[in-house]
Amino acid sequence: MFKTCLNTSTLRGFKLPLSQSVQIAAQAGYDAIEPWIDELQAHEANGGSLEELGQQIRDAGLSVQGAIGFAEWIVDDKARRKAGLETAKRDMELVARVGGQLMAAPPMGAVETSGLSLERIAERYAALCEVGREFGVRPLVEVWGFSQTLSRLGEAVFVAIESGVPEACVLADVYHLYKGGSPIAGLGLLSGAALPLFHINDYPTSIAPADINDADRVFPGDGDAPLAQVFETLRSVGFDGFVSLELFNPAYWQGDPLKIAIIGREKLAIALGEE
Repeated sequence: MFKTCLNTSTLRGFKLPLSQSVQIAAQAGYDAIEPWIDELQAHEANGGSLEELGQQIRDAGLSVQGAIGFAEWIVDDKARRKAGLETAKRDMELVARVGGQLMAAPPMGAVETSGLSLERIAERYAALCEVGREFGVRPLVEVWGFSQTLSRLGEAVFVAIESGVPEACVLADVYHLYKGGSPIAGLGLLSGAALPLFHINDYPTSIAPADINDADRVFPGDGDAPLAQVFETLRSVGFDGFVSLELFNPAYWQGDPLKIAIIGREKLAIALGEE
């Protein structure tokens, strides 16, 4: 059985304090929560303790699986990259303090950059992993389908492999695989250990990859994504991580956030074949 996670982007438009999102995730039946770094920062800025929040998460029967940050670890500019690693260090400390062991590493700063050497990116990812070891946090090379760099699964996998880092791992996303043109079958060449977290959503194929955007993501089963193939492939490679519901649809940011979280969990269960 797949373990489920709520990425707080799904409720982001409600502008909830992170402690409330934790309560909602637990009430809706998820196994974990995936917060954003700015939410961790806001929690602390408002006088909250990340250690106490981590205990609240554990007391609710949840774990922290991943966190969404945007450090510029990948860029060519040496000064920006150094600053990016410092940002990553601060972010990873926050993740560790709340009890997390994973953090997304998207190609922030290189979205408009084409032709960036994958070998150099692998070296930079290795440097990011070195920072993570200090805090026990593994950065996941994230596929961003709209980016000029790391838009495809194969590129992210190349970076992870060529980094030479034993704990290297990749963060893939149903929407981003479609947006960037990566075939689902490619997941079958990976090991489950390389995919500790996987972002789940759905999308309408009536919108071409070139035109689709984050706001077009829908609940699992409400679109045309080959989710059955995705889950079958993940099972075949021994996936034992968490599937995290990540949506950015403004239509879902109205009414009761708990209801939205429950609908997402129920639709995810159906897509996973649990019901």
